[in-house]
Amino acid sequence: MDEQLEVKVARTHPDAKLPTRGSEYAAGWDLYALEEVEVPFRQSVKLRTGLHVAIPIGYEGQVRARSSLGSKGLILPHSIGTIDADYRGELFVLMTWLGEGDSYTVRAGERIAQILISPIPNVSFRVVDFDDLGQTERGEGGFGSTGRF
Repeated sequence: MDEQLEVKVARTHPDAKLPTRGSEYAAGWDLYALEEVEVPFRQSVKLRTGLHVAIPIGYEGQVRARSSLGSKGLILPHSIGTIDADYRGELFVLMTWLGEGDSYTVRAGERIAQILISPIPNVSFRVVDFDDLGQTERGEGGFGSTGRF
């Protein structure tokens, strides 16, 4: 395994839980709700973690839903949240309730999402003519163009 990457984390509330891994080879670290919060049906609520992080330069933090909550109907409305290397505010997890019932109660200390730390390549964009992009079999086929099965 490669050298371990250090991510500095500060707890700004005594009840804040540090991220944990569910298994030895889990890709993400679980994030925990700081407080009990009611998430009303079809509404988005920012859930506190009580944590601040310093993502190393050249990396990003990706906040993703936990599949167990998604299967019940508690989802991240924006699919994946990005934490930039220069952000130092509290980590929040935006959640929306789409399941059965009028709301979902997130309990203090509940695992609500996971964070993955991913490298960001140094990229530059160069303007070219459309024809210089090259041809592919797919071409300009967009949404659903590769078929369902």
